[in-house]
Amino acid sequence: MTQRRVDADQEDAFPEWVDRIKANVAGEVRRRRREMGWSAQDLADRCEELGHPIPRNVIANMESGRRANLPLVDVMVLAAALETYPVCLIFPVGYVKKTQELPFQELVPTWDALRRFTGEEQVLGFDPGLVPDYEHHASLVHTALAALEEEDRARFAAKTATSRAQQEEAERKRSTYADQAISAKYRLRQLRRELQEEGATLPQLPTGLDDVDPPDPGSDPNTTPEERL
Repeated sequence: MTQRRVDADQEDAFPEWVDRIKANVAGEVRRRRREMGWSAQDLADRCEELGHPIPRNVIANMESGRRANLPLVDVMVLAAALETYPVCLIFPVGYVKKTQELPFQELVPTWDALRRFTGEEQVLGFDPGLVPDYEHHASLVHTALAALEEEDRARFAAKTATSRAQQEEAERKRSTYADQAISAKYRLRQLRRELQEEGATLPQLPTGLDDVDPPDPGSDPNTTPEERL
């Protein structure tokens, strides 16, 4: 689709949206490649190593603006090859001051466009899907693991205390962190149950939180959820 022009004199200042996005990616690929001291062939070789070949001439045509299209899969592999994120190629914060998010729209700060693209800045009326739930899940995992780590430290401090006062203080901290860990795990279990009811794929739990999910059928039925946590 051809984008509307503001007027004929402003064509160079306001390129079509598709061209602008391709220019963003091309410019950042070129900048990253040179920063890494790579030739276009080096980048092509790395893309092939990653399992999605992008020939040197294709990369050269992209960087010079001669390439007609830019598949999403190419952006993903180019980003991995250049050890960055795809969104950083599309919205090069710090290197492109303003860009367009959609056709016919005014230029906006690239930082704002990136935050809306990733969902970090929510747009009124847009459905974020399960992203907020997964972010909450990640936060609870971090809280639980941190509490468990502090509980272990307090337990060690209690064992190595040289006075009764130090031991009691360490035990108090250990108990507090243990409660925090149990609370975070309980909330994790509730959230994971809700996600499962919605038919979502559950995020993988790290080592140390294997007791969050309910035990497999056939385990001891007399064990309470609190004891399993």
